[in-house]
Amino acid sequence: MTIINNALSGAIAAQAALNAASQNVANLQTPGYTRQGVLLAAIAPGSGTKQAGNGVEVSSLLRISDAYKTQQMWRANAEQGRYATTQPYLTQLEQVMGDDKSSLSYGVDNFFKALNAVGEEPTSAPLRGQVVAQAGALAESFNSIYQVTRNQQLSVQQQRDAIVPKFNTLTQNIAALNTRIVAASATGTNVSSLIDERDMAIDSLSQLAALEVLEQPDGSRAVSLKSGQPLVVGNQAASLGIDTSGGTPQMQVTFARSVYGVDDTAVGGQIGGLGTFEKNVLQPLQDSIVSMASQLATRINDQLGAGTDSAGNPGKPMFAINGGGGGGILSVSAGYSADDLALSADGTPGDSANLQMLVDIKNQTITLGSVGTVILGDADTQLVGKLAIDSQQNKSLLNTATTIRQQSEDDWAATSGVNRDEEAMNLVEFQNMYQANMKVIAVANSLFDATLAMFG
Repeated sequence: MTIINNALSGAIAAQAALNAASQNVANLQTPGYTRQGVLLAAIAPGSGTKQAGNGVEVSSLLRISDAYKTQQMWRANAEQGRYATTQPYLTQLEQVMGDDKSSLSYGVDNFFKALNAVGEEPTSAPLRGQVVAQAGALAESFNSIYQVTRNQQLSVQQQRDAIVPKFNTLTQNIAALNTRIVAASATGTNVSSLIDERDMAIDSLSQLAALEVLEQPDGSRAVSLKSGQPLVVGNQAASLGIDTSGGTPQMQVTFARSVYGVDDTAVGGQIGGLGTFEKNVLQPLQDSIVSMASQLATRINDQLGAGTDSAGNPGKPMFAINGGGGGGILSVSAGYSADDLALSADGTPGDSANLQMLVDIKNQTITLGSVGTVILGDADTQLVGKLAIDSQQNKSLLNTATTIRQQSEDDWAATSGVNRDEEAMNLVEFQNMYQANMKVIAVANSLFDATLAMFG
């Protein structure tokens, strides 16, 4: 009887909807889970009949998602990853270089204070000894700050090296999931959970680099870097690596036997953040510190060479400029003593004409790559000021990126996340639908029994 068939199809449809709602409720706290539903469609009556119809069918299972919102979430993740990775390095540099006791300004000021003090009595051995002592402290302050930048270079390299295998594992996982999704879809299997797993892998990858993701007709997804290099196409995955054969590390992507160079400052995400910090902040700062130390030491050595010491001998260099290895970038010349200070311009004991020229060096200008031409005494302040600006800008961008990421997650959840109240309503509605159809079946049975009784 048509009435029974209609009611049976309705009960089956209600049961499918209840199954979907129960799956949603079961995954209420599952990260990355996309809620599901059923699409119901009325079955039309047969041709030439006067019937109302042949019931209802589940035409498809729905994975309720919005591709635009998902893409926005991935883009926001890349921006957040970029600025979050950079901020700890900037904060450390800002704190170390801006500290009252460890800054370059502290060492420079104390050295020139010692020079000014010896001007009161140029022949005083304790005062001259204090100049040499402060010269050692000045060299140590340069070496200490320089070592911080060297340590950060090593940390950036180690962090980048740690990201590469994680990056490659994620691209391989995405390619493998592409294969499973295409195969399962071809058999009519529900692939929602596989797509969720793939989306979470893409989300993790997007934190490492900014991505472009394209949906393919077969259900797979093609993934590439924002700069265009392919990462995943179908079941093929690229491999990210760092080529050091040329001396300077060069990031590259290898895909299907083709090798693509990658500018790590332009790829976004954590990789882009590290590359941008290293090339645009850390390296220029390090070069400026080395240049400042070199120019300061050279001018002091040259001025000392123009004077004479307490014995009337030509002045000797006070500072040795090193290559930045174990000896740092600056040191007091071996064996240099207070008697070697050439403070006199004419060889007369007590003359301080050359000393005054030494003191005046602090007011001379030097040229640094990151801040331009500045007064030597203000050079460190300029470097710290630029660093503070870079750090503040990065903090602001990180706050913005964090807010956008949170908003994008909320937008995604509004569409794809499980809403407990909504699922509770669905359970009640489809339970009522199931019970109503079972009632129809009961009525149909009663009618059938009554019909049989008429012929009994």
